[in-house]
Amino acid sequence: MLLRKGIIVSSPPSLKAVVFVVVVGFQICVAQNLSRASFPKGFVFGTASSAYQFEGAVKEDGRGATIWDTFAHTPGKVIDFSTGDVAVDQYHRYVEDVQLMKDMGMDAYRFSIAWSRIFPNGSGEINQAGIDHYNKLINALLAKGIEPYVTLYHWDLPQALQDRYNGWLDRQIIKNFAAYAEICFQKFGDRVKNWITINEPQTVSIQGYDVGLQAPGRCTILLRTFCRAGNSATEPYIVAHNLLLSHATAVDIYKRKYQPKQRGRIAIVIDSFWFEPLSNSRADIEAKQRALDFRFGWFIEPVITGDYPMSMRSRVGDRLPKFSAAESALMKGSYDFVGINHYTTWYVTDNKTNLIGIFLNDTVADSGAVTLPFKGLMPIANRANSVWLYIVPRGIRSLMNYIKDKYGNPPVMITENGMDDAKGDGLHDVKRMKYHNDYLTNLLAAIKEDGCNVKGYFVWSFLDNWEWIAGFTSRYGLYYVDYSDKLKRIPKDSVRWFKNFLAGASNP
Repeated sequence: MLLRKGIIVSSPPSLKAVVFVVVVGFQICVAQNLSRASFPKGFVFGTASSAYQFEGAVKEDGRGATIWDTFAHTPGKVIDFSTGDVAVDQYHRYVEDVQLMKDMGMDAYRFSIAWSRIFPNGSGEINQAGIDHYNKLINALLAKGIEPYVTLYHWDLPQALQDRYNGWLDRQIIKNFAAYAEICFQKFGDRVKNWITINEPQTVSIQGYDVGLQAPGRCTILLRTFCRAGNSATEPYIVAHNLLLSHATAVDIYKRKYQPKQRGRIAIVIDSFWFEPLSNSRADIEAKQRALDFRFGWFIEPVITGDYPMSMRSRVGDRLPKFSAAESALMKGSYDFVGINHYTTWYVTDNKTNLIGIFLNDTVADSGAVTLPFKGLMPIANRANSVWLYIVPRGIRSLMNYIKDKYGNPPVMITENGMDDAKGDGLHDVKRMKYHNDYLTNLLAAIKEDGCNVKGYFVWSFLDNWEWIAGFTSRYGLYYVDYSDKLKRIPKDSVRWFKNFLAGASNP
């Protein structure tokens, strides 16, 4: 192997490797003549990012600290001991990055605003430097014909609010989030026409407050080697409730005060695996529904119907907070579209022995469903770099049909979809090209053959970036970032693939 400017490449390639690339490349080409033109007119293609993973500049221009600054700087929390202090420095390099998006032919860019750049202390005095930065980014995108899709909360809670009242565990957060959201509507809404309130509330609730693997790192006493405090039986549900009410409150403000004039749209982004029953038994089929309820229905059902799934209410009991009549009315219909982050599919089986419940009273035990990517020793599919990410393209079609059939076919945007390479992999990302080809093929079938109401697709991610607890060990980007050479952006083969796709050209 050769190390060339930080990129590991094979030299010379083996005959087996050459045959593999040729065959897989041929399969990608022959599978179909897939292009932008295959999709309905007006279908949006873009890439996605988040502030803490991309921006860097964590101590510049008045930005306040966040719970992820604290968490990442805690020894043992991130696999490679890295932080997002610099990330990929998009704060300073956004002009270059916007031009790269334009060169690819992307329609849109989904990014998040760092709450602590607007309110360094979470509330109180506005930081004008933060307003100025996002104004410049939004204007740069629009100048290149790229539509901004702005996420208000992508996990980086101001540390001041965590210190003041434990952040999402306290209902005070609803008022503070609403004030922050309204300032964003006021300052940017004349140009931003697509808003996302909360990104992946399920991940925030589970990873942050059930298993404690993400900020702020709270979990129950049995996992106290990972966490200093927490209660996995109650806190995930409290946090989820406050996230949902914060979302609905911000949507209400936008719809009443800003949407009539600004004429934009607002949504929440929910992540979900798709699940397939491990067997054809009735118990496993019922477990599949519970797994979907506890992962996906937990958040989409309140937004659409005003309440939690029946299975959650019956199984969690009094530990699941209740919406008042007024809150339920506020929740119901609090969307113009639904954002879906989808990456993979796993099996699910009934938790027959309840071994999980014996050792851990939490959301997994409550669901009575065990999810796993194996049937015996056989994985469900080929795997990407991440231990959880198996490549199952049919899952996206199944999930879209589930949303259509169960929730009345609301407008959907795929706000994240993608796969990661290992740290040492280079520019020839054949697996990624095939991943996007196959997931887009199944998404197109869901739209054209099944009638699913899907309006857009965002690739995660535009650049290799800082991937939370994986640090820099995992590369999701279309562009390779050379961390050893001034964060140079280098196009992977998937950039050329997407250029051809978006231009309507056939792909080699």
